[in-house]
Amino acid sequence: MTFALHMSKVKILLADDDKEDQLILTDSFSEIGRADSIQFVDDGELLLEYLHSIPQKEDLPSLIVLDLNMPRMSGTETLTALKASEEYKHIPVIIYSTSVNDVEMNKCLETGAEAYITKPVKYEDSIKTAQYFYDFSLGNHNGVPSVGGPATANT
Repeated sequence: MTFALHMSKVKILLADDDKEDQLILTDSFSEIGRADSIQFVDDGELLLEYLHSIPQKEDLPSLIVLDLNMPRMSGTETLTALKASEEYKHIPVIIYSTSVNDVEMNKCLETGAEAYITKPVKYEDSIKTAQYFYDFSLGNHNGVPSVGGPATANT
């Protein structure tokens, strides 16, 4: 697969196979004026391919966001691969899922996720989540948005 050459603008790389969730987040990033800050891929394998296609380390995303339930390579498998990689383990990862399973949440945090955020139900909360992702990509790691479900940060 060939990826667009606008990679240096991408601050956030998000893997999620749900096109509706991608559309909601695209709209949310547009609402906060940051539509060019996010790039979507459909699963963990494509995320790793995307990262491998980036020739310069300084062009890597400053944040990776993973859904858990994806085809081919799950969010947990992708997180494990990222944290085992010398090239990518420094990139913060946030899990963004509909799952509210405490065991799954704790496993992700123990594996190296910076935070675990439950996907919001309301559009207004999606905008707050987009702003949180953008701020996090800039290094502001203060406060996990509470948007109707569990939100936990690794501290």
